[in-house]
Amino acid sequence: MERFFRLAENGTTVRIEVVAGLTTFLTMAYVIVLNPQIMAAAGIDQGAAFVATCLAAAIGCALMAFLANYPIALAPGMGLNAYFAFAVVGGMGVSWQVALGAVFLSGIIFFLISVAGFREWLINGIPLSLKLGIAAGIGFFLGLIGLKSLGLVVAHPATFVAMGPISSPPVLLGCAGFVLIAGLVARRVPGAIVIGILVTALAGVPFGLTTFSGIVSAPPSIAPTFLQMDIAGAISLGLAGIIFTFFMVDLLDNAGTLIATTHRAGLMRPDGSVPRLGRALMADSGGAMIGAALGTSTTVSYVESAAGVQAGGRTGLTALTVGALFLLALFLAPLATAIPAFATAPALIFVACLMAHSLKDLAWDDSTEYLPAILGAMAMPFTFSIATGIGLGFIAYVAIKTGAGRAREVHGAVWLIAVLSAVKFALG
Repeated sequence: MERFFRLAENGTTVRIEVVAGLTTFLTMAYVIVLNPQIMAAAGIDQGAAFVATCLAAAIGCALMAFLANYPIALAPGMGLNAYFAFAVVGGMGVSWQVALGAVFLSGIIFFLISVAGFREWLINGIPLSLKLGIAAGIGFFLGLIGLKSLGLVVAHPATFVAMGPISSPPVLLGCAGFVLIAGLVARRVPGAIVIGILVTALAGVPFGLTTFSGIVSAPPSIAPTFLQMDIAGAISLGLAGIIFTFFMVDLLDNAGTLIATTHRAGLMRPDGSVPRLGRALMADSGGAMIGAALGTSTTVSYVESAAGVQAGGRTGLTALTVGALFLLALFLAPLATAIPAFATAPALIFVACLMAHSLKDLAWDDSTEYLPAILGAMAMPFTFSIATGIGLGFIAYVAIKTGAGRAREVHGAVWLIAVLSAVKFALG
């Protein structure tokens, strides 16, 4: 273990790495409850989605540990799972099998990019402002879904949306759950989101809103989703835009997490480059393909890994510990699948707030930077499409920079994505 993970070289020990892994797991364990519910909204068997979530996370963490030796954990990504369930399957009428096929194909593209020099050109070419805008926009998208799931926001024929019946017990309990999560996070309590979900669910028992049938059991069958992805269907339906969106968000999400986490861990080179970037991205792309094969949406690196880094994690042993804990979580299926929507909605809203936090780093003194980022971020919830938000953001960036006489500042990668997006919009 010492030789493989180079613990002494990285100034850490087995104990520190295990504690760091436990810390990271507690900060991201909410995905065990949230992702199966979101997948169920797409028509996927919730029990199978639970198993797929845990296995995809465990395998993704192991890939990151052994390929890149980084303390970065992976799991099905929040935002991309919502795009999968509500925009692709629910909004476009694509079957979940075909949608999984699109996720798998995006993973293949990501893998090919990862083993080629093209990845640096693409990652480095996208300006920070657009990366921040995309992160915030996905947060807004999640927030809208969370508010709707909670019942705090409902449809209205005149104003499009309106406030729901706030006096109803589920809404009140959900609001209280959000306050609890926020308070625990402010107090730096490990596992604050998971604690908030469980306490809110328990509070619903006296009202008959929560029914538990147990806590521990054998894992459900993964047969309903295992290898059910329809790759041929994704190709025949011409889902290039959907595949591109899965790929683009996966790329930006993973690149951003790698940069932020390696910087905080002191693993980044003096010139700002990330060592073993290709291997880390290969782990991410492999996780995406394996997740699709198991039956869940895109697997990504989790920014919550920073919590483990803060606890001292410096090597892949931290990620491996997280993966082992996800395997143990397989035996908690009765608990995870019994959590009602009003208990998970506060977690969605809180995660949305965390993602929107990225807007603070925008260059607010340069309108050619912040305007495209904000436009793309706003478009995601208002068009109910992450893909549309990304496309509009890139097109606006090129147009505004050109209008300001600063077209030379636009990288070729941005021009490429903007042109492809414009063509997609033009063709409908």
